[in-house]
Amino acid sequence: MVLENISSQQAIDLENKYGAHNYHPLPVVLNRGEGVFVWDVEGKRYYDFLSAYSAVNQGHCHPSIIGALTEQAGKLTLTSRAFHNDVLGTYEKYVTEYFGFDKVLPMNTGAEAVETAIKLCRKYAYEKKGIAENEAEIIVCENNFHGRTTTIISFSNDEDARKNFGPFTGGFIKIEYDNLEALENALKSSNNIAGFLLEPIQGEAGVYVPSEGYLTKAKALCEKYDVLFIADEVQTGVARTGQLLAVNHENVQPDILILGKAMSGGVYPVSAVFSSNEIMDVIKPGQHGSTFGGNPLACAVAIAALEVVKNEALAKNSEKLGKLFRSELDKFIETNDLVKLVRGKGLLNAIVINDTEDSSTAWDICMKLRDNGLLAKPTHGNIIRFAPPLVMNEAQLLDCVAIIKKTISEF
Repeated sequence: MVLENISSQQAIDLENKYGAHNYHPLPVVLNRGEGVFVWDVEGKRYYDFLSAYSAVNQGHCHPSIIGALTEQAGKLTLTSRAFHNDVLGTYEKYVTEYFGFDKVLPMNTGAEAVETAIKLCRKYAYEKKGIAENEAEIIVCENNFHGRTTTIISFSNDEDARKNFGPFTGGFIKIEYDNLEALENALKSSNNIAGFLLEPIQGEAGVYVPSEGYLTKAKALCEKYDVLFIADEVQTGVARTGQLLAVNHENVQPDILILGKAMSGGVYPVSAVFSSNEIMDVIKPGQHGSTFGGNPLACAVAIAALEVVKNEALAKNSEKLGKLFRSELDKFIETNDLVKLVRGKGLLNAIVINDTEDSSTAWDICMKLRDNGLLAKPTHGNIIRFAPPLVMNEAQLLDCVAIIKKTISEF
């Protein structure tokens, strides 16, 4: 079948007719991307201020990443793990040294990696800590977002994600995010606590940044009670927050690290779980796997994507531009009643609209931003998340700030 040129409305109509209605996208139909820009089918150009939920940190269609993809695609794409391939070992050495861990377990999607981390944490608890089988509990935070598998939604607060999908998986204790007292109480409450799973910054909850020192003290509490500290950096990792990892802001080394999204620059699904030899060695052949996990194409793409992050100093750029973005918007907020605050780290930021969560104001603002050439998406009703590709330059960022100010001022 040859793909025809179709209008935006035709593309939307086709999705509505033939696709499941499990998303509510902004009505814009994109067909091309380069760097910080995307174009719709009618040829209008936009700044991308979502980066596919921080998967496209390296910018759209980065030539180095696309080059690695096409070169490897012409040689070998998939062997499964029934055989060795000549890229996987090189990739595993590269990424473990890059992020500072002993071992990696390669997967494809963020949710798969979270599931892998949960299994790894439980198995370690039973085999190395001596917790009785099926009794392990993992502490999680309220308003978390770790994916949408049945296990993961079992400990979600999001009723849309949970309603009519039960029965749910047990073994999780929910506590308030950014609350060390609640964490210590939970750690003390049982001898069966295996791990503490958290996002260093809660992205989907509206870019909620914890108090300074929270991560350091939470890690210290986990060490005190002999519990694994598991950092889900699927969205915050790979330079998004101004450091290679968000935990690096407080020099915290997780026992288990979960990455995805920008590991491939948005070119191919790549996720990974990192840990120490001691923890990772509890997984034996046949106990966990994935047909596509660690395939040669994914490995080649991920190495190229991470080289871009290093060679183009994207963490440094993210930190610099993030500070500029927040300072410019802070000045603007003093003169405007519609926006309550801006918060974030690096180029993961959000503004809180001065309206109720059930209002359409944030959505309506995003529609106007689209009309003015910038694409963003609301979360939780009255919050708009701003996360442009990290290859953005200062002039482009200030242009975007001008668009945001103009749009909100006219609202």
